[in-house]
Amino acid sequence: MGDVLSLLARVPVPADGAGMIDQLRGLEDLKCLAGARQAEVAVAFDRQQRQVQAAAGVPAGEQGAGVAAQIALARRESPAKGARLLGMAKTLTGMPHTSAAFRRGLLNEWRVTLVVKEIICLSPEDRAGVDEELAADAGALDGMGDKAIIAAVRAAACRRDPASVARRAAHAVTERSVSLRPAPDTMTYLTALLPVSQGVAAYAALARDADTLRSAGDERSRGQVMADTLVERVTGIPGGISGVEVQLVMTDRTLLQADAEPARLPGYGIIPAAWARELALAGSSMRMPVTAPGPGNLGSPATPEAAGEATVDASGRHNLNLWVRRLYTAPGTGELVAMDSKARLFPAGLKRFLQVRDDTCRTPYCDAPIRHHDHIRPWHSGGPTTTGNGQGLCEACNHAKETRGWTTKPVPGPRHTVATSTPTGHTYHSTAPPLPGTPPSATCGPPGTTAVVPSRSTAADCAPPKRWPVPRRQ
Repeated sequence: MGDVLSLLARVPVPADGAGMIDQLRGLEDLKCLAGARQAEVAVAFDRQQRQVQAAAGVPAGEQGAGVAAQIALARRESPAKGARLLGMAKTLTGMPHTSAAFRRGLLNEWRVTLVVKEIICLSPEDRAGVDEELAADAGALDGMGDKAIIAAVRAAACRRDPASVARRAAHAVTERSVSLRPAPDTMTYLTALLPVSQGVAAYAALARDADTLRSAGDERSRGQVMADTLVERVTGIPGGISGVEVQLVMTDRTLLQADAEPARLPGYGIIPAAWARELALAGSSMRMPVTAPGPGNLGSPATPEAAGEATVDASGRHNLNLWVRRLYTAPGTGELVAMDSKARLFPAGLKRFLQVRDDTCRTPYCDAPIRHHDHIRPWHSGGPTTTGNGQGLCEACNHAKETRGWTTKPVPGPRHTVATSTPTGHTYHSTAPPLPGTPPSATCGPPGTTAVVPSRSTAADCAPPKRWPVPRRQ
C-alpha cells in the first residue's frame, strides 16, 4: 500500500486545463473504487472478528463488539461514523448493482450512504428488488444530486414495501430529541428533531413574533429576534442565563507574577492574562450585570460588582451570578495540578478536573461530549482513582474499551497520554489538549509517537493538535 501511495504522489499535475480536469475525474473515480474496497474489507473484517470471538467463547449476542470502533480508528473517523460505515458496507453485500456503481465511480461514498439510508427499513429481499430496479437507471444516477437520488430510491422503496416505509415514519416520531454541538466563534448549534407538524408550528410562531417586534421598531435582525425569543421561552429568562460557573485554567506565574502567559476558559478558549487576573482576583463569587435584550439592544456585559443574588434592577438589567473556579497548571509541563482519591468512583472534584483537562472524549477522532470518567488501568486490576489513571470518554467509547482484546495504559510524557491497543495489535495514542503553561516543545506528544510510514509523518504534525493518534503494529 505504501508503494501505491508513493507512486500516486509522484504523478505530475498536467500542464493544460483539460488534462487537469481529466486528472481530477480520474482521482475521484479512484476515491470511489477505494471506498468500495474499504466497504468490502470492512465486511470481511467483521466476519473474521466474529469468528475469532466465537472461537474464544464469546456469546453469540456479544459477538461483533468493538469491530466498528476498530474500523473507525483505522479510517480516522469517530466511533459513531465507524458504525454507520460498517452498517452501510454490510447492507451493500446484498445490493450488487449499487456496489458496482460505487466501484465504477457513478456513486461516491456519501451518495451510497443516502441510498442505503432510504432502504435500510426493507427486508433483504426487498432491498435486492430496489437495487435491481435502480440498476437500469445507474447511468442516470451519475448525474443526479443528493435530493434527486433520495427521491428516486424512496419512490422505489415505497413501491416495494409501502408498509415498512410507513412503519419507519411512525417510528421516527419516537426518536425526537434535542442536541447541542459547537459552532465557530464561541457559538453553538441547538438542534431539535421534531415531527414535521411540530417543527413547522414552532418555526412559524417564532417567525411571527419576530416580524411583530421588527415592525414595532426592534433593530435586531429577524434571525436574532427568533433566536433570542427561543432562548427566553425555553429558559424563562432574557438571555437564558441566571448564573454560571467558570473554570479558569491559568499558571501561577500569570496570577502572581503578572506573566503574559494567557489563560483558558474551557468551552470558550484562550483569554488574555490581564483579563484572567482580573477575573480570578475578583473573588469566588461575583455579580455580572447584563442588560436584557430588547428593541435596539442585543445585551451588553458590564463591570463585575459585589456578590449578591440575581435580580433585575430599575434599568431592566439582569444581574448574572458568576462563580470562578481557579485551576492551576504546573510549571514546565502545563499539566493541571494533580488530584488523587482512594474511592472506587471518581468524586465530583476529580470528575470536574478530567472534564477540564480532556475537554471531549479522549478516543482519537471522537469529539463526543464526555459522559464517563474512566480508569485507564481498571480499578479491579489495581488501577488507582487518580488524574493520571483517569480519562474522559463518551459512553460508546467506554463500552468499546471494555470488550475482549482491548487494553489501555498511561504513557509517560510531557502531557497526559493514553495508549489504546485493539485486538488486532494496533496501538493509538491520545494526548490531552495543551493547557496554559505548556511549552512548545511539549506539544508533540511522547517519544515513540511517530508514524510507522515516514511519508505520513511530517513537521506539520507537530502543530499543537487536540490529540495525537498514531496507529502502530506491536
